[in-house]
Amino acid sequence: MLNEMYTLSNGVEIPKLGLGTWMIDDERVVQVVKDALDLGYRHIDTAESYRNEKGVGRGIKESGVDRKKIFVTTKLEGDIKNYGEAVKAIDESLERLNMDYIDLMIIHSPQPWANFRDGNHYFEGNLEAWRALEEAYEAGKLRAIGVSNFEQVDLENLIHNGKVKPMVNQILAHITNVPSDVIEYSQSQNIVVEAYSPIAHGAILDHPVVKKMAEKYEVSPAQLSIRYVIQLDTVALPKSISKDHMKDNAAVDFTISEEDMKTLNELPLIETYGDDQIMPVFSSQYKNK
Repeated sequence: MLNEMYTLSNGVEIPKLGLGTWMIDDERVVQVVKDALDLGYRHIDTAESYRNEKGVGRGIKESGVDRKKIFVTTKLEGDIKNYGEAVKAIDESLERLNMDYIDLMIIHSPQPWANFRDGNHYFEGNLEAWRALEEAYEAGKLRAIGVSNFEQVDLENLIHNGKVKPMVNQILAHITNVPSDVIEYSQSQNIVVEAYSPIAHGAILDHPVVKKMAEKYEVSPAQLSIRYVIQLDTVALPKSISKDHMKDNAAVDFTISEEDMKTLNELPLIETYGDDQIMPVFSSQYKNK
């Protein structure tokens, strides 16, 4: 699985499986990244708001793996909705990562985090931020550009009013929570979808149906969950600080049957994300439910 790729609309290849680094601090992430690269991971996902870009860059440099063989994603802070701040933030991410280019940079959220999913789509502000990404892409600072947490209307704003179509849409997707409309629209526009928190930040691991089905395939609930989002034709971005867990997360070379995929597709949303439910991306799932 670590060698399998999708191809973005501009021809750039992106590994189907990556390592998420949310909530791993700047010092600890250095060894985490080195461990992942040692296991064969070649896709590392970070963000300005994770406050660990410097550590990710250090881990990559100290790993000894050729930089050209590693796909690095970072994210423009969701609160940035103007051109000038976006230009500055792109250069600052490059500086913190200590890299000449970033493989993929995406707008982290269509809304500032304090206003996530409040009904305001910030169309003008997102176009301003997008213009900065477009220019950095054209200048060769970024190999690809995209978005995260964007709904169809947010994507349409960039598609119809920008110069470059988004190449990626990174969204929350896991068993019991699959925004099929956004996935289908994105893929219809040749936008690769990435699934972050594919194991629901751990909240899916004790789900009785998931546990039983995992036993059937002789895999762990985490492996079933990662394989599930890959079979939705999305990039899987599980987070782990354990080298053993990273190794297990990559051992997903099995196939979930169509019947079992249908069963998983029809499961109702999990009742809680536990302690992480205070995060906007998780709490928003329960609005209008």
